[in-house]
Amino acid sequence: MSYNIALKSQLDARELLLLDQEVKNHGKNMVVAYILWYFLGLFGGHRFYMRKKGSAIAQLILSLTVIGMIATSIWWLVDAFLLHTWVKDHNRDVEGRIMEQIVRQKQG
Repeated sequence: MSYNIALKSQLDARELLLLDQEVKNHGKNMVVAYILWYFLGLFGGHRFYMRKKGSAIAQLILSLTVIGMIATSIWWLVDAFLLHTWVKDHNRDVEGRIMEQIVRQKQG
């Protein structure tokens, strides 16, 4: 986190606007993630969105049986508390990569 702050302090206003726009374009949207969690969560929709394909496929397969649906329901509730962190972490990683690109272009 402090690494991102140090890089951000090297950017001017135009570069900060560019950074913000690129994070919006390439990052994940919290509202979309929770809508997918609410409506398609039992089938792993939110996990597919967050690029957690392995566990998303597991949820999808488990949802095909009654016992699996019970397990997936518990998983779905736990994910409600984890989803916010996943989106923030993903967007922070995207921001870091974009900042590094901007700083590299600025230096070279």
